Amino acid sequence: MVSQAFEEISPADFFYRNRDIAGFTNPSRAIFAAMRELVENSLDAAELGGFPPDIYVRLTYGGEGGPESKVYKLRVQDNGSGITSRHIPSAFGQVLFGSKYKLKQARGTFGLGGTMAVLYGQITTHKPAYVVSSTGSTKVYTYRIMIDIQRNRPIILERRVLINKDRWHGTIVEFSLEGDYFRAMPKILEYLKQTALVNPYANITFVDPKGRLYRFTRVTTKMPVPPKETLPHPYGVDVETVNRLTQFTQHRNMLDFLKAHFHRVSERVAHSFLEFAGIAKTKNPKKLDPNEVVTLVRMMKRYEGFRSPSASCLSPLGQDLLLAGILKELKPEFVSVCQRKPSTYAGHPFIIEAAIAYGGEIPKRGDFLLYRFANRIPLLYDEASDVSYNVVKSMNWRRYRVSQDMPIAILVHVCSTKIPYKTVGKEFIADRPEVKKEVLNGIREASRKLQRFLSKRAHVEREKRRLSVFSQYLPKIARFSTELAGKEKEPDIRQLLESVNKLGRTETRR
Repeated sequence: MVSQAFEEISPADFFYRNRDIAGFTNPSRAIFAAMRELVENSLDAAELGGFPPDIYVRLTYGGEGGPESKVYKLRVQDNGSGITSRHIPSAFGQVLFGSKYKLKQARGTFGLGGTMAVLYGQITTHKPAYVVSSTGSTKVYTYRIMIDIQRNRPIILERRVLINKDRWHGTIVEFSLEGDYFRAMPKILEYLKQTALVNPYANITFVDPKGRLYRFTRVTTKMPVPPKETLPHPYGVDVETVNRLTQFTQHRNMLDFLKAHFHRVSERVAHSFLEFAGIAKTKNPKKLDPNEVVTLVRMMKRYEGFRSPSASCLSPLGQDLLLAGILKELKPEFVSVCQRKPSTYAGHPFIIEAAIAYGGEIPKRGDFLLYRFANRIPLLYDEASDVSYNVVKSMNWRRYRVSQDMPIAILVHVCSTKIPYKTVGKEFIADRPEVKKEVLNGIREASRKLQRFLSKRAHVEREKRRLSVFSQYLPKIARFSTELAGKEKEPDIRQLLESVNKLGRTETRR
């Protein structure tokens, strides 16, 4: 009989063995993923501190063989809120350690981010990461760290404390990694462009390995209202969540327990629910047995009196910022922007923002350009698997006077406390019925405005052709009429042309 050997591995060891599921599938995808993760961390850090982001990204050759070595050094610097000294090593040297586990909208989801990028750099080059950070205090902290993969702990190789005379705040991360920039270049530049589009209040500077400078300049300093942390909604919890809440709660009766730990549960709603569920309001939540917890969660799903989740935990761009970003990066002839009212799926609030841009610098490609965003993150891979792609393909565009050979870009932005991604790589959104319905309604609303614009423009073109005919033939008619009448002076046709012109302008305004 063959015996099996069982062992436990750390989260860092798991992602070391399975880095493909985090998006680090090959050298070109890995360099893109590393840059994306660090830029998104920087954007979050700046927004947290209330600073319009200034982000500097530099990619240089890091190997002795230059471009042939396929080793690069990536440096990302921001003006964010910074990281306290005691958290810096774990923030970049411990997988699944971070600040993104609160119940509110955030770019990050799994707490991998920068740590996964540093881990990939370590396993491909075996070089430490260099981190500098300050919260704006009188001190700046610098670290050289590596990751103990088996124990999922940071290894601090060097720590220094510098005097912060200028009260600088922010974070600098620099490390080496194996990659293929020139294959990844189109995706990286497109990612930066789309990031600038959906963050029009950010300055983003990128210097590539050949020294080429790409700069995306902010057009506004206005930023979205930051999201507020919220509580779990009764419709969105499971047995494990409720069981954890009962373990650490300080409340000794179910009435106070429901009011304190669940979103938008007032005393009246708590009374009504407990009566519906047949649970005594004086019962101590710590004394609920496993079967009673299961029953409690089941009754939460059935009860219809809970209020819908509030959208205060979300931070949509808003129509003005979304319009500013589209005008800055796409320079279209026409833009239609729509923001839907908050909705929910499985107890999680979400907001859909949609836009359609036409003409200008948008290319004709025989198909629509589709820009997909989730919590202000551009989604560039696996487009055909995304809910937005399926919605666009299912629509009858002829009713909106639109054909696929037109220069049209469609933008969909999903904001939620829990984006329904299909994979850990965060590249496409699942086909949730509630989300699909809101995406469809958002695109339809924007399309109706485009339809009115195209109809007016077609009418203007008709009027121009009509006026062209009048201006071409009226002088000839006037001359022939004068000759037939045996007169020498031709009639003044300017007044007639002006009246036709006025009529055309009036019809166009209608």
